[in-house]
Amino acid sequence: MAITLSFRVADAMPEDVGQGYVRIDNDEMDKLEVIIGDIVEIQGRKTTAAKVVPCFTQFRNKNLAQLESIIRENAGVGIDERVTLKKAVRQPAQIVVLSPLDVSVDFSDAQDIQHLERMLNGLPVLIGDKVKVRLAGAQNQFFTVLGTNPQGPVIINTGTKLKVTREDATEDRKFRASYEDVGGLDKELQRVREMIELPLKYPEIFRHLGVDAPKGVLLYGPPGTGKTLMARAVASETNAAFLHVNGPEIINKFYGESEARLREMFETAQRRAPAIIFIDEIDAIAPKRTDVIGDVEKRVVAQLLALMDGLKNRGQVIVIGATNVPDMVDPALRRPGRFDRELSINPPDRPGRLRILKIHTRDMTTDSNIDLEKLAQITHGFVGADLAILCKEAGMNAVRRLLPQINFMSGISEEDLAGLKVSMDDFYNAFREVEPTATREFFSDRPNTKWEQVGGLADIKDKLRSLVELPMQNPELFKEARYAMARGILLTGKPGTGKTLLVRALAGSSEAHFIAVDAATLNSRWFGEAEKGLRLIFKRAKQIAPCILFFDEIDALAPVRAVSDRSGADRLVSQLLLEMDSLMDNANVIVLAATNRPDMVDPALMRPGRFDFILELPLPEKQERCDIFKIHASKLPLAGDVDIAVLAAATEGATGSDIEAVCKHASMLALKRAVSSMQNQAKLSGNYLVTGQDFGNGLRQIIK
Repeated sequence: MAITLSFRVADAMPEDVGQGYVRIDNDEMDKLEVIIGDIVEIQGRKTTAAKVVPCFTQFRNKNLAQLESIIRENAGVGIDERVTLKKAVRQPAQIVVLSPLDVSVDFSDAQDIQHLERMLNGLPVLIGDKVKVRLAGAQNQFFTVLGTNPQGPVIINTGTKLKVTREDATEDRKFRASYEDVGGLDKELQRVREMIELPLKYPEIFRHLGVDAPKGVLLYGPPGTGKTLMARAVASETNAAFLHVNGPEIINKFYGESEARLREMFETAQRRAPAIIFIDEIDAIAPKRTDVIGDVEKRVVAQLLALMDGLKNRGQVIVIGATNVPDMVDPALRRPGRFDRELSINPPDRPGRLRILKIHTRDMTTDSNIDLEKLAQITHGFVGADLAILCKEAGMNAVRRLLPQINFMSGISEEDLAGLKVSMDDFYNAFREVEPTATREFFSDRPNTKWEQVGGLADIKDKLRSLVELPMQNPELFKEARYAMARGILLTGKPGTGKTLLVRALAGSSEAHFIAVDAATLNSRWFGEAEKGLRLIFKRAKQIAPCILFFDEIDALAPVRAVSDRSGADRLVSQLLLEMDSLMDNANVIVLAATNRPDMVDPALMRPGRFDFILELPLPEKQERCDIFKIHASKLPLAGDVDIAVLAAATEGATGSDIEAVCKHASMLALKRAVSSMQNQAKLSGNYLVTGQDFGNGLRQIIK
């Protein structure tokens, strides 16, 4: 008698999708008397089979069975429900009969059957199971297993004969999504599931408690963060009817037609209940009635309000709205009873980006040098849509390498295809092309400066690391110590001492997002636009926290109000003071600013609680100047007569930028001499050496 154990269902890891795995604890594998790769029978409302593999360390001792969505569907269970597992006899399949769910795809060609055999090799199946195959163009095709020989759980191998038949019953699965397709939104997905999945699956719980189930949720956040994908995933996992509403489809020029279409949508949902109505870009069809002039929009908003809490019970119909400008949605919609909960969908953090990258690369043919951890670390500010296009661009870069080798008369050879893989360099090239959506309007560039590129300033670097890096990288430790992170740090010092360079190095080494704010981009001739832009910057920084906000030359943005007669500047300073005061201790946003004229900055900014620390950067001492010379001269071919120590002694009172200018000037003099003496030689090597005389000329030109 086979041993049977009960488990709680959890979603699968991104890399397990399509593999036919169930992951359980090692100890429970021993109890079931199975080893890695054995077949187990999974019993929920229905029966299916999968290959058992051990779970990762963080999921041990939790009594979990991690199943991907297609296996959960075959077992007839959802997440957090129970299944039983027992060992099954491993028997190879001789014949498997499949029926495609999409009749528009033809599988009569022998090559198509061979592709199916390759993709399904090693997959355990039972009669009645659904299987998913990735076709050309990253398209999913679903099949139903109509029959197997022998009966019971079988595993498809190279000796299995596949037969594809036609059935009348079809199912549209093109727009289906699963929880494994949603990455980096675990907490948000859990809250949406509580609101939507429970009322649709178990309405008797709410009837027993005597409370009304939630009827609506508003998802808001920057474009591309996964609002639509999350709604599709919840609808697919609950097997609810999914009605997608687009604003332009509702609005009609004829009087009353728009409202009739909206009523028809809700009536259709009630007939097909349980159902989810998803209104994408809800701000387009339900804007603030006080701000719109047209009569049509006001009537549509009124109709939507009536439908969402009318006299007639909505039944098992839940409305999901999505927008990236929640402030534009009519306030009457944003109350309990209509949208019971508002959920912010923010750009993912580094672990979230890693999970999204695993999702989008799981079907890619990648090289062994792919480092997804590194990609997740450098893609600050990227949302899910940005990471998806990053993977597509990397694939296109790989295709471009193959193009010159293609013989368009004979086609692409198997050898060329076998060697075609997406490399890390393809991802780096794609990274240069793709800009992050969430902070696109604020980003000046992506800092790649390291601490090693900053010479001297050891004390200042230590202070910045302690004040910024440590609290952001160890939030739990600082929370336990009840340490409130600094809200603002002001860097002062003479021009060229390295204020901006320090901030860029801090942003490059930390894992925080970085927004560089330019005073010129904020200033506007329109009344109130500058303050609105500043408010939006702080709002976006809170959404993508941890975040570093950098205001360079802050004296131009926040001058002393007492001596200023520009009312626009005064209003901007007041707005900046309010925004810095509104940064909560747990906001995980820090403001860095730089100026060489601290006396010109408004005194209200310079107090603790706004700029908690004011760090003055001194002129470099001799040893620090020596370090700066080494950094800038390390890229130059130096002659033997160059003495860094002598140069450092000769630059007393010089700043870091002065020393960089000396090195550039010396390099240019050496280049001019090498080019003039090159004559007919094809290369500069051997002639291009920077001498001590070049540095001496540079010193005389730069250090006055």
